Amino acid sequence: MAKRSGTESYTDRMKRRIDLEEGKRLIAARFATVAQVFGNLRHNKLLTRFTLRGKGKVDGQWELYYMGHNVEKLAYHGYAG
Repeated sequence: MAKRSGTESYTDRMKRRIDLEEGKRLIAARFATVAQVFGNLRHNKLLTRFTLRGKGKVDGQWELYYMGHNVEKLAYHGYAG
């Protein structure tokens, strides 16, 4: 655990922040939002594994999937810009 000179650790500070009501709300919203994207890509788009090899190619395949996800969101829900 990293400690700053004589004060509580960063981990202890984060635990204290998360235990507050606002912290619980923010953490819950964050996990719910991320899970929807991965659930959609895995179950609806059938992205259970990458078909290419190598970090660069996998990164490119991942970008295509999530760009498709974002375009689909824009098509169904519109652009709120």
